[in-house]
Amino acid sequence: MVIRTVQTRSRTELVDITGEVEAARREIGLADGLLAVYVPHTTAGVTINEGADPAVRRDVMEVLNHVVPWDFDYRHMEGNSPAHVKATLTGASVHVLVEGGRLLLGTWQRVFLCEFDGPRNRKIWVKGLGA
Repeated sequence: MVIRTVQTRSRTELVDITGEVEAARREIGLADGLLAVYVPHTTAGVTINEGADPAVRRDVMEVLNHVVPWDFDYRHMEGNSPAHVKATLTGASVHVLVEGGRLLLGTWQRVFLCEFDGPRNRKIWVKGLGA
């Protein structure tokens, strides 16, 4: 397993980590199989989405902020309840197929760390499963 650290810069943001995932694949030496990308945090997630148009990232965050507002009567008293809910919605892991030493992502797809309680140092765990 390879562990990467990503420093986020905002309270909420989507950070393109495709490069880190590819670097982890190279370090693992996986040519064919599956990469499991996992974020071991309760206020962050990981997703695969379009990376070409930054407006998509903005739209995703705006919709999540609308659906899970900061000014709701949450019972968790640490002030970051919305971050926990958003992390539940996005999930803590994604899987990326690898073939011929390449990540099999769609033309526009990228892997994103979803920061919901930043800025922070976040860990990304990547494990390769060979075919």
